[in-house]
Amino acid sequence: MQFHKHLSPATALAATVIVLIPAAGARNQEEIPLSTRGSELHENYTKELESLRAEVVAALPGIDEARRSRFMGLRKTWDGISGVNDDTPPAERKAIEELREQTESASLDAAGALLEDLAPTLASDALDSKLMRIAVLTHATPRGLAEFAQKGDKHKKLLDDFFADDALMRQVLEAGGANGGEYGEMMEVYTAILDASERARERGTIFQRLALGMAIQMPWLNAESTGGEEGRAGIHATVFSANANIKQIPRYLHYEKAYLDGELDPAFPEMNTWECRFIANDPYSNEDLAWFRQMLRVYRPDHIRMDDYKWRYIRIVKSDVPYCSPTDDPALGTPGQQHIALGGICGRRAYYGRFSTRAFGIPSRQSTQTGHGAMNHWTPDGWVICLGAWWSMAWCGPWGGLDFLLDSQAREFEEDYQLVRRAQWIGDAYDEPDTALSNGSYGKGGGFWNSLAFVKKQIIVKKAEVEALELVGGMELGESDNLIGDEEGEDIEIPDEFKEITVADDGIITIPAVACYSPRKPSDRILFLESWEDGYQLHYSRLGQRPELFKYRVEVPAAGEYELTAQAATVSPDLEVLVRINRDEPTPFAMPYTKGLWQTSEPTKVTLSEGRNTISVTARVPNRGVSIKNWQIKPVQ
Repeated sequence: MQFHKHLSPATALAATVIVLIPAAGARNQEEIPLSTRGSELHENYTKELESLRAEVVAALPGIDEARRSRFMGLRKTWDGISGVNDDTPPAERKAIEELREQTESASLDAAGALLEDLAPTLASDALDSKLMRIAVLTHATPRGLAEFAQKGDKHKKLLDDFFADDALMRQVLEAGGANGGEYGEMMEVYTAILDASERARERGTIFQRLALGMAIQMPWLNAESTGGEEGRAGIHATVFSANANIKQIPRYLHYEKAYLDGELDPAFPEMNTWECRFIANDPYSNEDLAWFRQMLRVYRPDHIRMDDYKWRYIRIVKSDVPYCSPTDDPALGTPGQQHIALGGICGRRAYYGRFSTRAFGIPSRQSTQTGHGAMNHWTPDGWVICLGAWWSMAWCGPWGGLDFLLDSQAREFEEDYQLVRRAQWIGDAYDEPDTALSNGSYGKGGGFWNSLAFVKKQIIVKKAEVEALELVGGMELGESDNLIGDEEGEDIEIPDEFKEITVADDGIITIPAVACYSPRKPSDRILFLESWEDGYQLHYSRLGQRPELFKYRVEVPAAGEYELTAQAATVSPDLEVLVRINRDEPTPFAMPYTKGLWQTSEPTKVTLSEGRNTISVTARVPNRGVSIKNWQIKPVQ
């Protein structure tokens, strides 16, 4: 399977909607006092940055002033275009959108002419060593580097080693830079992972890319530090989140083992360092991540096998996380087990969606929206929003949704995207501001080189005719349990050998769950699934238009009392189905709370007639889902 394929026609980075976004700063820590040594280092880093900037600026070619002036004039017009919202009158909205389209088109043309002039500069790596050092010094700040290096010789050496390794520096910058500008802390984490894993030392492998991606995204070592999510490709803005309780070395080793054990998605080994940033930083524990993979293999293996990456894994939110007020109950198990058992509103469901994809090694991010929690995640055809509104309504940490979408699309074209990076690095050489991050200011502001970098991304996407993927689930699913029309299970062919009812020497009768004579076809309530390890299973869904019966015919040698048990998997407690024997009244049958793993129920006594008997099973609504492997009937002695 080819995963990082280019995408299909015509993108729509259309109307910008104003949303509120938290302010983002370069660092989220109080300034640390500098020692005498720290002051010397601060001065040295400052002088180095100034010297490098002077050298690079002197080496850069001149720019056609008329073309530059035209481009920046269009940028000023773009900056002055107001946003639209639900209260904007239709005529005004139309005028704003027309002006936006005209200005964007003219900007692309103006930037194209400049980029043609500057092609030799932006295509050359001659200045890269200096430009990359400038980018790091600018992002980390001389003071931030001095604060870290003054801690001791070991800390200073980590930074020295990083600056001496152009290949590593390039890999870090190509992946968006260290979160919060914490390059020293990043090197602490990275080297600690390398010490713990021989495989992570093999550069270019998925192990090394994951180790570095984790160190870049989570450059803190203990729960007393703060961590967060990096800014856009310009890497100069950061917003901090509360995932600092993750211990990076055990988390890395968890994923390394899961991959070697064949538990992760087939696309995982192809993830680049930038994508690896968004895999391992989930707040759920390693225990929960391992449990979730095992649970899904048992309870809903069809969610793992889905060809549609937009729904793969995350489908569990739709099928089994109820939309209701969130509660917690430690008696039900770990947080991951509680949250699927108890459900929640949009925030928890999006939280669980990120958990489901990251557990299998798929990059995922939060997609905060006004009054709503959603998510977005990687697919082979591009990033997609799940359980929420369009990108113009979302932000991802400090990124506006449209900005993140544009960057993720442009990154698919590495050779062209390298020109974007160099333009941003040159912007750092001139100490320029970045373009804006928030949706309400999408693509606005920024100095000449950073503006050129932004428009270059637009040119890349337009030239490649990249199309943004449609929403998955949308707001309706994010805030309800409504069906969306594709719940009916796949009609699979089940070999007769897996539907055979058997009788053991001790008289125990085993009935495969898929051996029912009714229904013959799946529905939105009853699904027939191929089990992950062997055989088949029946799943009775919590969703569906109406309750349904599934029925079995079984021959018994003598009339009398029997014990009926089920090998079942459930993700919520207190689940009962109704079992009816022949024409008797339905009897409640308690399914065990198994946390999604196979377990045999407590026996229920039933009375059977000699010869053929009919066993009918259903559930009252609202019900929760249950997967059933088989039923057993045991004679009562």
